[in-house]
Order: sequence, then C-alpha cells, then structure tokens
Amino acid sequence: MVQLKPLTALLFSLCLLLPWISAKSTDVHYYKKANYDVKVSGVEITPFPISRGKETTFSIAASSDRAFSGGKLTIDVSYFGFHVHGETHDLCAKTACPVSVGDFVISHSQSLPGITPPGSYTLKMSMVDENKKQLTCITFYFSIGLTASETLASS
Repeated sequence: MVQLKPLTALLFSLCLLLPWISAKSTDVHYYKKANYDVKVSGVEITPFPISRGKETTFSIAASSDRAFSGGKLTIDVSYFGFHVHGETHDLCAKTACPVSVGDFVISHSQSLPGITPPGSYTLKMSMVDENKKQLTCITFYFSIGLTASETLASS
C-alpha cells in the first residue's frame, strides 16, 4: 500500500498538468458589435502551447439561432498588426452540414511552418451562409512560443 502513494501522487500531478500542456481555451471577441445568427462560446487550441512545424487544431464551439445548409469560413492571421496569412474554406469541410439550430463545433487544423516566428498572433474568423449573409465574425489571440515551450508541448 505504501508504494501506491507515490504512484497516486504522480497520477494526480499529471491530471493537474495535462490540461495546461494539451489544450487551452482562449477568449473570443466579436469583430463588430452585431446580432449574429451564430454565437461563439469559445476556442480550444490543441496541443498547447502551439509548436512550429506541428499540426495544431482550433476547435470553435458555437451555437446557431437558425439552420443553414452551407457557406464559407474565412480565416485571416495577423502578426503584430500585419496581415501574414489568409484562407477561405467550404464551411461543410469544417463542420457537419446542414447546421441545425443549436450547438455545433467548427474544427480547423493547420501545420505551422518551422520558420514561423515566435510571438503574439491575432486570428480573425468570419463565416457566411450559402446566401453570403454573415453569420459571425470573431477574433482571438494566440502565441507561438520559443524552443523550450515547443519541447514541452511535444513530449
């Protein structure tokens, strides 16, 4: 029974530490004050911290006030205020369509190039329906760390 105490302490410590290593929720801000049909409740970034050269997944929890059958998802990334990356996707490639009234998740995975500089980034995501009506537009911040943080994330 004495040998179980160190193992229990180790497992307990891992349970406390693992959420800080594997995923992070980040605050979301609406780009403009508007009454959007899609409300975003949060973004989870996995793994966290973000590592250059490794795939990162952004899971965006949202809910819709109305059903829609498709649309476009536009992502723009800025580094210290300068636009550095942009892409547009078919919304149905990032979530199950048609989207019904209620909760859903948008998932986007991206491998960041090994030459990506460390620092703070801003991601702006906008979504339009199949009729090009804006459903939501959010921004959130994320950081890419230095080598020491990346080593921690990959272990």
